[in-house]
Amino acid sequence: MQFATSRATTTANHHGRFASMAAPLPMPFSEAPRFGARAAAPIALLAIVLGGCSFDLGSWSPSSDKEVTAKTAAAETGAGDAKSHATRGRALLQSGKTEEALAEFDRAIALDPHYAEALYNRGLLHQREKQHQLAVDDFTSANGLTPQRAEPLLGRAISYLALDKVKEAAADLDEAVQADPQNAQVWSTRGLAYERLGDKTRAVGSYARALNIRPKDEAARSGFARVGGKPGQSYDAF
Repeated sequence: MQFATSRATTTANHHGRFASMAAPLPMPFSEAPRFGARAAAPIALLAIVLGGCSFDLGSWSPSSDKEVTAKTAAAETGAGDAKSHATRGRALLQSGKTEEALAEFDRAIALDPHYAEALYNRGLLHQREKQHQLAVDDFTSANGLTPQRAEPLLGRAISYLALDKVKEAAADLDEAVQADPQNAQVWSTRGLAYERLGDKTRAVGSYARALNIRPKDEAARSGFARVGGKPGQSYDAF
């Protein structure tokens, strides 16, 4: 896949520096050299968030396997509408064919620049490839078209965290928890953002809300312990 060379070079340099840190799931983050060993746990949690997003490429408008197959077949027979290209893009990406998937999302968006689902899915693709500014741009466009959806806000916040724009991430996550208060990953990621901002009150409250929704969430559980959360205690997430 062709992306900006300067971004790829920067990512490679960051990866080399990060590899020396003790973290369970090392990832190339720009903040790693700056925070040092004391930040290893929050950075490791960010790696978990980036590497294991619970929202998937089909989550925007769920379809059955038969529906996806039918739509993909329609795209292959020359139905050049934006929805067909976006559906084919999802299928290709799920098969690991990222370059072809990007081309399909690009075609969908060229045909319909206001197609929020295609913008969101292309943002996820960029995020998987660690092209976080490109991801931010697509998530921003998707959010502008669907302001009541939590997914673009969560996606953009995750990329903001990777870009060390923690205040921007926290603002997105504040909005996302209002849009979808039962989304455990939104609360857990919000906990990480406020942990990195040094706001332990909001961090512990956010982690606690994540655990109330998903008790076996290990990322939230470890974050909750780091910021001094006590089991059974009542917390205000705000």
